Amino acid sequence: MKFLFRFLRVIGKAVLFILFTVVLIVVSFLYLSPQFGSSPTDEQIEEYRKTNHYSEDSWVNLVKTEMAAPDLSIMLEFFKSDPARSPAKGVDVQKLDSLEIEDYRSRATRITWFGHSAFLLEMQGQVILLDPMLGETPSPHPWLGSSRYSRSLPLSLDELPQIDAVLFSHDHYDHLDYPTIKKIKDKVRMFYVPLGLDNHLIRWGVEPARIQAGDWWESFDFEGITFTAAPARHFSGRGITDRNSTLWCSWIIEGKKDEIYFSGDGGYGPHFKKIGEQYGPFDLALLECGQYNLAWQDIHMMPEETVQAGIDVRAKWMIPIHWGAFTLSLHSWTDPIERASAKAKELGVNLSSPRIGEAVVLGKNKYPTYAWWLDYQ
Repeated sequence: MKFLFRFLRVIGKAVLFILFTVVLIVVSFLYLSPQFGSSPTDEQIEEYRKTNHYSEDSWVNLVKTEMAAPDLSIMLEFFKSDPARSPAKGVDVQKLDSLEIEDYRSRATRITWFGHSAFLLEMQGQVILLDPMLGETPSPHPWLGSSRYSRSLPLSLDELPQIDAVLFSHDHYDHLDYPTIKKIKDKVRMFYVPLGLDNHLIRWGVEPARIQAGDWWESFDFEGITFTAAPARHFSGRGITDRNSTLWCSWIIEGKKDEIYFSGDGGYGPHFKKIGEQYGPFDLALLECGQYNLAWQDIHMMPEETVQAGIDVRAKWMIPIHWGAFTLSLHSWTDPIERASAKAKELGVNLSSPRIGEAVVLGKNKYPTYAWWLDYQ
């Protein structure tokens, strides 16, 4: 009996040691890993408090927005296998040539989707990236995230040419990717971000002089192009203690000839109509359409709302984004584009559905509308 008690004590100590070690590793990762970025300074927070959308040390939305965590039944659904949530095979992409991008600088505005919300925009001789999440998984560690659908990117990080400007809408992992920043930061002339997100970039080695951080409705002039940070209805945070410590936004991109609206992430709201009234019409709107659920409808639009947002901002053409790359919700992977396409047809809205890597040239009468996703079902 004494031997049994001694044995159980040894086992108990071993279990406690293992648990302590695991907790120590997790806590160390949460507080020491550069993936989580950096928090605003006290001086910055004092400046944030002067705005009308910062309250109790957090950024807030313009309208009431529910942020309740999903209930247990929804959380359990994520653990159930559903083949419809991802393509039956790896998605092929159209390849880009970095030298051809350099040669294209003086031509018409062109935009190329990299999947999810990432775009390469060529406008007035400038090469611009929008939310360039070009990593393999949208998470703080590869073990924690879903893998990219496509077998590759249209252009690898090493092949990217010099980038004139990068715009970020917010700091979530499926938009702001630490490995991507570490790879491209020395190729980028300027970064444009909402307030607070600049701290992440600075921690990751980007010089403050190459970052412009703005509040909603603040504009920046860059080589004849104006970038205006506009409202969005969303939230932010990369860790467990920094919810809404950085601002989120959409972007208005005004060139001499073309205007583009980039929604970033967010639920439907009156801000779309205000943006349309003040800055529309837009030649093209890139609008969030994916990773939604009725439980979090306030922070991610349903596809039918995406089409209405396109109408509100007065877009001549729209491209649904935030789908086609990762599984981050419970709907089938093609549900966003199928529902948005049906609603656009019903309302007479011009909706384009380019393949990943397929360039869209503004001003042309023919925009890609092929249902390419049917090849992967």
